[in-house]
Amino acid sequence: MKKYPITFFFPCYNEEQNIERVTREALSVAARVSDDYEIIIVNDGSRDRTPEVAERLAKEYPQVRVVHHEVNKGYGGALQSGFKNATKELVFYTDGDGQFKIEEITKLLPYIEKYDIVSGYRIKRRDPFIRKVNAFLWGALVNSLFGLKVSDVDSAFKLYRRKIFDDITLTSQGALIDTEVLAKAKEKGYTITEVGVNHYPRLAGVQTGAKLSVILKAFVELFKLKSNFSR
Repeated sequence: MKKYPITFFFPCYNEEQNIERVTREALSVAARVSDDYEIIIVNDGSRDRTPEVAERLAKEYPQVRVVHHEVNKGYGGALQSGFKNATKELVFYTDGDGQFKIEEITKLLPYIEKYDIVSGYRIKRRDPFIRKVNAFLWGALVNSLFGLKVSDVDSAFKLYRRKIFDDITLTSQGALIDTEVLAKAKEKGYTITEVGVNHYPRLAGVQTGAKLSVILKAFVELFKLKSNFSR
């Protein structure tokens, strides 16, 4: 398998119990799959000890950098910071909650030879039932609106060619961000494929993606994005 220069990054909001384990796992995997890598922790205005843990890891490992948001910018804002700060040829992101095994990036990497985006779809999603129902309905909606054929739009296990982010402008601050990237990349002619990966229960911390405020913000941003595509 070809070794590419690669950026790994994680958006984190109040993940003090998870981020060290996830970062150390990423360092181990990155050293096996690449000779030129960096790890970026995006601290999205965490109110717990996430910033302190992240800074300690950055001091311990020269490959680790931390991007701090003084206030919480939302999931989209955190991903935008990761994409903007990535410097390597490939960009891989997963969440800082540890619900994926980072070593499964080895399932995605062979496909980057042919595709510009490789998205890991969750073979068996380990989330509450209502969240899975919401995700199914949301996915069906955005696939229909933007002509996508992605079974797991919001899966937080994706590999991209970094050049994509020089070619598109992102505006979503919330949960729409994955849809926006995929839709705008498709519009520019970039290719997308999916590969199955495992998903695991959250071991610590609290999910925030199912909050009503998060869902409402996603719909507001969705209507704005669709109106821009319709012009």
